[in-house]
Amino acid sequence: MTDMTPELGARNLLLNCAQAKAGDRLLIAFESAEYGYFDDASVGVVTTAAQSLGLQVDATHVGFNPDNPELTPQLLTQFEAADIILFLARLGDQLRFSDMPSGKRIIVSFAVTQELFGSGFGNAHHSAFMAIKSEINAVLNRASDVHFTCPLGTDVRGRPEMNMNADGDTSILRFPMSVFTPVPAHTFSGKVAINFLTGTGSRYYDGYTAEFDGPVLALLDHGRLTGFEGSSDDVVRAEAHYDYVAKLFGIDRTFVHSWHAGIHPGCGYPWNLRDNYERWGGAAFGNPRILHFHTCGAEAPGEISWNVIDPTVVIDGITYWDKGVFHAERLPNGPDILAKYPCTAAVFNQPDRDIGFRKAV
Repeated sequence: MTDMTPELGARNLLLNCAQAKAGDRLLIAFESAEYGYFDDASVGVVTTAAQSLGLQVDATHVGFNPDNPELTPQLLTQFEAADIILFLARLGDQLRFSDMPSGKRIIVSFAVTQELFGSGFGNAHHSAFMAIKSEINAVLNRASDVHFTCPLGTDVRGRPEMNMNADGDTSILRFPMSVFTPVPAHTFSGKVAINFLTGTGSRYYDGYTAEFDGPVLALLDHGRLTGFEGSSDDVVRAEAHYDYVAKLFGIDRTFVHSWHAGIHPGCGYPWNLRDNYERWGGAAFGNPRILHFHTCGAEAPGEISWNVIDPTVVIDGITYWDKGVFHAERLPNGPDILAKYPCTAAVFNQPDRDIGFRKAV
């Protein structure tokens, strides 16, 4: 894509995701850059774009509370006065399965910096990815066999039993749209190759990430973690991490909730993932190079994620992801979607392959 700017990314969010119109009241709930996740510039970029569209804009600093995120009475009052609520803050992701005021357009931004607003991630038309999500959901919903692998030894198979009802996914709008509806894991079995264990962005805690010396295979049996294969030290480390997190929150240690893969080839991560696993887990998962499991806990989204790198996903004999490259044109209506949205086709033609691996992990 050419002529990409943060301002166009903000307009994409407001017009194509939020369906904003002149006179709407926009509340931006943000966390400051001091917390090391969102930047400070994005608030100004969205504010300027919103005002140019005739929106009334307010902004409120919601900070970051890793232990006890809550929708305070004061914040709820501010929400009630708005038509559109935009979270440039992790609070939106932390509360995404919580009760929110009805009748509001509530958006969580996974473009966490001005740079990402100005990339193919922020600029490619939001409606295109909503259509692509709908297409892959339909493919999965009627699939009889899904088989995925990766270069490190992942080998998982199952028949999806999709929950296409409202409770099968969060009702909060995501911008950009970068994953399909999570696939329940209870019908899937096999081995999942992982380089580390990290959180899901639901809750934050000390010891959020456990790195391994080499690849570890998590053993999956009909949605249950049954053990690990790898070096003895890595296996001990993995088991201890699950013991710790399950005890910390009093949750089902072996429950594997669901999985999804990234569908947005513009979703780059231009930083070193080791510098901030929390930010990586919340911003990079929409890249097609990542297939992401929610584990440890029977409530979505679990507390420990498995991240499969460069997956190949074959659905009823058709390879939709090939070593981390997503072939949207192989979807039943994929060619029509790409023809309708040239900006999105351009992102697929030149995918951002940077997912933060500055050296082998």
